[in-house]
Amino acid sequence: MKKSFTLIVLSGVLTLTSCVSKKKYVALEQDLQDTRSTLQKTAVEKEELEEKFAKIEARVADYNSKINSLKESSDEKMVMVDDVAMISNTTKEKMKSTLSKVDSEKLAGATSLKDSMNLAVSYNLKSSLSDNLKEDEDISIDIDNTVVMISISDKMLFNSGSYRVSNKADDILKKLADVINSEPSLEVMVEGHTDPRTISTTVLEDNWDLSVKRATSIVRKLQKSYSVDPGKLIASGRSSYKPLVENDTNENMAINRRTRIVLLPNMDKFFALLSAN
Repeated sequence: MKKSFTLIVLSGVLTLTSCVSKKKYVALEQDLQDTRSTLQKTAVEKEELEEKFAKIEARVADYNSKINSLKESSDEKMVMVDDVAMISNTTKEKMKSTLSKVDSEKLAGATSLKDSMNLAVSYNLKSSLSDNLKEDEDISIDIDNTVVMISISDKMLFNSGSYRVSNKADDILKKLADVINSEPSLEVMVEGHTDPRTISTTVLEDNWDLSVKRATSIVRKLQKSYSVDPGKLIASGRSSYKPLVENDTNENMAINRRTRIVLLPNMDKFFALLSAN
């Protein structure tokens, strides 16, 4: 009897122990499933958040692009200068910066935007051509309605009565070629001018011949020695019929013997080019 009771008690204990362990297992299983479900949900939410963040980043980038585009559009908006040239707002700002360096007396004489533009372009042109081509008694630089005109005394380019370019002209022509080659839209006219004294040789019939041959000699030099595109070049001779001063003294005739380089630029691009140097 006692033995039977002992077996019954042991059986009950084992059964109770088994039930408790199964409940814990089921609970743990449930916890595991809940954790997996939470992790999966978190992963989905993370992906959704990353997708939303990417969209926000893209919108911000798009807005920044539009803002920059509007700013550039405003900067590059072209304005007419006294019916002679179109320049951008960016160039106008560069002009203001350049004009702050111009001599105050010259600046006082600028009564229009065109005058200011001419002063600014002239200043930058002279600066860009360095000491070899700064204005002096043998070189003058004028600007008229955005046309840049550089007059060079013939004694700096040729020997007396000759149309062959002398070696002493190399520095000047190299500087000019650098400016011409830097701006694709630039066209260049080279004009030969003489004094009225007659000339007649086996090669030269008169001053027309001399003026034309001097112009073509400069053009060939620019093309062959400094790789200037010949399609940008124009050669012309004016003989003695466009004097700067009266031909009544030797000094005045020396002034009239000159080669004039006429630059015909896209003013906005040309100013931007020179102000960047």
